[in-house]
Amino acid sequence: MVALRAKRTNNEADEPSSPVLRFGADKPLKLDAGTLLSPFQIAYKTYGTLNEARSNAILVCHALTGDQHVASTNPVTGKPGWWEVLIGPGRIIDTSRFFVICSNVIGGCLGSTGPASTNPATGKPYGLDLPIITIRDMVRAQLMLVDHFGIEKLFSVLGGSMGGMQVLQWASSYPERVFSALPIATGARHSSQNIAFHEVGRQAVMADPDWHGGKYFEHGKRPEKGLAVARMAAHITYLSEAALHRKFGRNLQDREALTFGFDADFQIESYLRHQGMTFVDRFDANSYLYMTRAMDYFDLAADHGGRLADAFAGNKTRFCLVSFTSDWLFPTEESRSVVHALNAAGASVSFVEIETDRGHDAFLLDEPELFAAINGFIASAARARGLSE
Repeated sequence: MVALRAKRTNNEADEPSSPVLRFGADKPLKLDAGTLLSPFQIAYKTYGTLNEARSNAILVCHALTGDQHVASTNPVTGKPGWWEVLIGPGRIIDTSRFFVICSNVIGGCLGSTGPASTNPATGKPYGLDLPIITIRDMVRAQLMLVDHFGIEKLFSVLGGSMGGMQVLQWASSYPERVFSALPIATGARHSSQNIAFHEVGRQAVMADPDWHGGKYFEHGKRPEKGLAVARMAAHITYLSEAALHRKFGRNLQDREALTFGFDADFQIESYLRHQGMTFVDRFDANSYLYMTRAMDYFDLAADHGGRLADAFAGNKTRFCLVSFTSDWLFPTEESRSVVHALNAAGASVSFVEIETDRGHDAFLLDEPELFAAINGFIASAARARGLSE
């Protein structure tokens, strides 16, 4: 068990390379599943300095396979932060001006309580004994983190994909705590097609003989093959056909002719296999199950009698929604439905659809039009908030 614990510690499940906020039995996290999670912890990173008025805080919410290392080196992969292109000194989200907070979501695997964390009741990893986590549960935990900093009202909350779902949940559940909101490449609920893709991924993980009903750490195993296949299938949905054709076409991988076998003849096959293999080194398989389920369960309209506008009734938050023309995972229609609901609720909202062939992942890339939209919105909101340049 000592060796297995060390392996999980190396994966940062219990003792991450970032600050951790721990809550004891006196402050349990109430979950939508009807249970209390206690004790639990939140791993997070901050960038910049909180001003005296505590009015310059920006909460960044990560996507499905993201983490708290939004603008700093990832301790597991050694790679730069996943949004360093946007966040940092002198960048669009200028950390010499704003105080940026990013936490690993509850259910994650980089330090916040998740299925790879040690269950204090058993001394073993939670596995599937962890209750199901929802987007609203993630936001409840983030609220406790924000309260820890004494921040009464966040200047802004932003994120893409699953991060965008959290942004919408923040604005719906705690509108008085959010001055401005930037949901990017997201929607107010997960479509049946998206649920279908997630189910394929989950079944790939659970079909791996090394999964052991979610107790693979106790067997000294990890369902790497199943998780790699899940990542390969999901990664296809993050791209567009045009981007795939431009980058790979039907080009062969390190060979002059077809092998007439099942090796990776094509570059796209090699690329997807690489994506799968590198993913299993940084992500926990059970966390993948929990994160995809949280996205599947997300449905703001269903939480408000089927009328999405009611989720934002009386909302005073300033919104800017962004979508991408080639994003078929969260197509523009998903953002437009949120915009229409916000309009019906009388909220302040702007909307930008960006022309690009880079697919869903465009929100993570160097996309000038996206930066211009975010920069303009943040600048306008900062003036309204009374934040100096």
